[in-house]
Amino acid sequence: MAAKDVFHDAVKRALEKDGWDITNDPLFIRFGGIDMYIDLGAERIIAAERGTQKIAVEIKSFIGPSETTEFSTALGQFLKYQLALEETQPDRRLYLAVPVDTHKTFFALELTRRLVERYKVSLIVYDPEEEVIVQWQM
Repeated sequence: MAAKDVFHDAVKRALEKDGWDITNDPLFIRFGGIDMYIDLGAERIIAAERGTQKIAVEIKSFIGPSETTEFSTALGQFLKYQLALEETQPDRRLYLAVPVDTHKTFFALELTRRLVERYKVSLIVYDPEEEVIVQWQM
């Protein structure tokens, strides 16, 4: 199992503040002979008649020396997890959690924006200091 991201607990608390119940820390899935651990699984009741909304969240800090390298790794993980969830837990939506500062700079670049759009990467933009969700981007 991979080590927790530096902002793991901040995102977890931000989701809880936003009304989510953390159900898995991490969320284990097995698909295609590979064991995978997505950082968090969460759910919340959205309305009595509509049932429960379920999500999986892969958390990234983007504090390393190369945002491009971190993004490439994150995108690869996201696509792998997305396929595995579609096959094993199709009722769960996958999100990539990114810090607000990185979203304002690196995720505003044309290439990053276009890759997010093309591969339908749903984002949670979080503030690691305030431990709040700033934006949900689907």
